[in-house]
Amino acid sequence: MREDLLHILSESNKDIDNQRLMDYLAGKLTEEQKHEVEQQLADDPFYSEALEGLEQAGDEKKLQATVDHLNRQLQKFLQQKKKKKQRAFQFYKNTWIYIAVLFILALAAIVFLILADRL
Repeated sequence: MREDLLHILSESNKDIDNQRLMDYLAGKLTEEQKHEVEQQLADDPFYSEALEGLEQAGDEKKLQATVDHLNRQLQKFLQQKKKKKQRAFQFYKNTWIYIAVLFILALAAIVFLILADRL
């Protein structure tokens, strides 16, 4: 899996990028840019929630620490999921071996019973 897909805030939004939201909160945007952001926030409740979350986070260092923590948790979750998938595949791969061995043993038992009846 590509490393850049594991970062939560990297280019996740197409309409409003995260830096623009941060600039909006910091008051670094022009009036026209503020109006565009506010219009997009009014159109999509997801972005409004994102802005509220950023407002609550407050300090940029604290926000970065939270993002780093979330990225580590996401990476750990994805690795666990990958391991589970590999284990499941390994089990199914081995299942065919078990079925083949049981089939051969059943066939050997049938042959033994047929030969034992003839003697």
